[in-house]
Amino acid sequence: MSSFSDSLATALQLVVSLDAGLLAIVGRSLAVSATACALACGLGLLLGAWLGVARFALRPVLLTVLNTLLAVPSVVVGLVVYLLLSRSGPLGFLGWLFSFQAMVLAQTLLVLPVVTALTRQVVEDADHQHGEQLQSLGAGALLRAALLAWDERYAMLMVVVASFGRAISEVGAVMVVGGNVEGFTRVMTTAIALETSKGDLPLALGLGLVLLLVVLLLNSGLAGLRHWRSRVDGKAYAMTVPGLGT
Repeated sequence: MSSFSDSLATALQLVVSLDAGLLAIVGRSLAVSATACALACGLGLLLGAWLGVARFALRPVLLTVLNTLLAVPSVVVGLVVYLLLSRSGPLGFLGWLFSFQAMVLAQTLLVLPVVTALTRQVVEDADHQHGEQLQSLGAGALLRAALLAWDERYAMLMVVVASFGRAISEVGAVMVVGGNVEGFTRVMTTAIALETSKGDLPLALGLGLVLLLVVLLLNSGLAGLRHWRSRVDGKAYAMTVPGLGT
């Protein structure tokens, strides 16, 4: 399999034939990223919505730290989690190192700042438009955050989809804490890196095609959601303006 065309043909055959080894890696990748995304969104959406409306002295400092965490390399996150879960670390008693749980924890910590920052920006923008009206009705910070987040629920869905895309395309952290153990902690990104270094291009290309397909579906979903939201907002605006709704 020295030529690219032969490798690509074999890769397509692996995907179309639903190769068992390939499906196992894909399924593990989706499970890890979906679990991490659910955990990160569960906390990040709440924290981000609160930060969007809360005003306190240390808020600028907290936002600076949050924005800094967005740029932290994934291998650094993996190193921190590795130190926490190592036998001599504070969480070593869990025995999670080189396991599914370790990869979920690493991806959760990696995605959490993304979810929090994006949610904070969406809610803060909405607060600038509708916050005073809600305050005049007696809504406190927490209630205002919840109402604004619900009003921007379609944008929140985009945040969730974007965070899943960030998680499933990550390679550094899961490589460090998962160990890329075959049959246990090998996911799509780490398998692509390994198989490429071994020269097994068909499997690497097959996994790459599946990963590209997942990202394509996510982006298509985001585009469709934006288009549908713009149509809904356009119809709502037309109904409020005399002469446009008829």
